Amino acid sequence: MDPIREHNRGAWNDRVRRRDWYIDTAADQDFAHPLAIVDPDGWLERDMRQKRVLCLAAGGGRHGVLFASLGADVTVVDLSPKMLELDRRLAVEKNLKIRLIESSMDDLSMFGDSVFDIVVQPVSTCYLPDIGLVYREVARVTVSGGVYVSQHKQPVNMQTSSTAATQGYLLTEPYYRATPLPPVPPGTWHRESDTLEFLHRWDQILGELCNAGFVIEAVSEPHHADPAALPGSFGHRSFYVPPYIRLKARRTHAVTDAKPARLWTPNLPQR
Repeated sequence: MDPIREHNRGAWNDRVRRRDWYIDTAADQDFAHPLAIVDPDGWLERDMRQKRVLCLAAGGGRHGVLFASLGADVTVVDLSPKMLELDRRLAVEKNLKIRLIESSMDDLSMFGDSVFDIVVQPVSTCYLPDIGLVYREVARVTVSGGVYVSQHKQPVNMQTSSTAATQGYLLTEPYYRATPLPPVPPGTWHRESDTLEFLHRWDQILGELCNAGFVIEAVSEPHHADPAALPGSFGHRSFYVPPYIRLKARRTHAVTDAKPARLWTPNLPQR
C-alpha cells in the first residue's frame, strides 16, 4: 500500500478507536425510514429489494446496513478495517447480511465487470490525488444503465480558510494544487484532521466522470448554511462557502480504453 493510502487508513482507524464525532453509525430510529437517510434527494428507486448495491468508501455502520434493511444485496468497500468492523457489528445486531471488503476505492479488482446496479459513495474522493481512477473503476463494475450517486467536497471548500475574516472567508489555497493540502486542527468540520486530502477541480470532478462513461442526471448541494451561527463555525462558513456537491450519474457505456484527461498541474512546493 502506498504512503497516502496507508496514512489515511491509519487516520480513520484512529478515529474509530477514539469514537470521534465523524463516526456516525445508524441509530435505531434510522431504520424506520432508511431510504430517507441513504437517499435524501429521492434519486433512487423506491423498491430496493434484490438491487445489487455497492457502498464505496462507506464503512462506518451506516449506508451498508440501511440499504440491507431495505432488502438490497449490499457490498461495502472501505480502506479502514476498523470502519468495516462497525458495519459488521451492527449487521449482526440487526440480523442483516452484508458483504465487507477492505480495499481502496480505486481498486475494485476483486469484482468482475458490470456486477452492481447502484453505487453509492459518500464524501471520500478527497483522500486520493486522482479522482479519475475511482470513476473508471466504478464505471467498470456498474451495469449499463446503472446509477452512481457520489458526494464530494467542493474545490472552493478546500481552498478557503476556516477562520472568519472581516467580510466572509479568505481563499488561502491555489486552485491548481497537485500536492496534499496543509493539515487542519482537530475539530475542523469541513476538513478531517490527521488525513491527507487533495483538492479536485471541477474539470476533474465533473469532466472525469463524463470521460469514464457516465451522464450526469442530477445535482444537489447539501444545505448546511446558518447565517446566525457564530463566525468560524461550520454553519456560518457554509453560508459563504458551499461545502459539498452531490451527483447522480448514469452509466451509459463501457469505456474500456479510457485514459485520464490531460490536466495541467503546476510544480508547486509541498507544504
